[in-house]
Amino acid sequence: MSEATHTVNGMSRPHPEQLPLWDVPDWVRMVGVFDLETTGIDVTGDRIVTAHVGLLDASGRVIRARDWLADPGVEIPEGASAIHGISTAHARANGRPAAEVVAEVVAAVRALLDAGIPVVAYNAPFDFSLLKYESLRHGVAPIEDPSPVIDPLVVDKAYDRWRKGKRTLEVVAAHYAVRLDSAHEASADAVAAGRVAQALAERFAPWLPDTVHELHTRQIGWARAQAESLTEYFIRIGRIDPDDRLDGRWPIR
Repeated sequence: MSEATHTVNGMSRPHPEQLPLWDVPDWVRMVGVFDLETTGIDVTGDRIVTAHVGLLDASGRVIRARDWLADPGVEIPEGASAIHGISTAHARANGRPAAEVVAEVVAAVRALLDAGIPVVAYNAPFDFSLLKYESLRHGVAPIEDPSPVIDPLVVDKAYDRWRKGKRTLEVVAAHYAVRLDSAHEASADAVAAGRVAQALAERFAPWLPDTVHELHTRQIGWARAQAESLTEYFIRIGRIDPDDRLDGRWPIR
């Protein structure tokens, strides 16, 4: 193999550094970003505390952004507050009614998708699933089948499967030289995820599908395979029972 070639998933292609700028996918030039901070990790039962929906240009610059703080209507557990910094008292004093926030977040995300702008969400099934169940809880028409979505967690695992270490947003952002100053703040996480998606598009341009819609479709299969692989590993180390399976549905469960 020549120095100007590189192999990913068994395919030999020109090394990314050898590619002209125009070979970077078109979708990298404008991406939506979406992130939630919540009362917990149960997508069916936990509530939105803060949310961010924004838009990045080709350089990763924020060209549109909106943030929300909700009063979730329930106590925010201390463990969740320790992560995102929002206490129950603060949310009750400063947050808007949850139903209003949910309706506006859904409208903002739906507007991006309807315009054909890909929405980046790191570990997308968490944010999109929780938003769906919050919508149902508050009588808001949910986003049932969001597309096109880009999940940097799924894409990174697909194209750099054997890299050791954690795949948290903080770790992956550092790997791709993306700055993340305030992890677990919805706006900071959303913007960093968008920039990681753009970095992935540049790094793996030779192997990416031609369109963002094809990338969306491939992520469905990648996420399922990744969940199956992780299930087998957890069974092998005794973390879960052999009859249990991780949910590999993507981008919403």
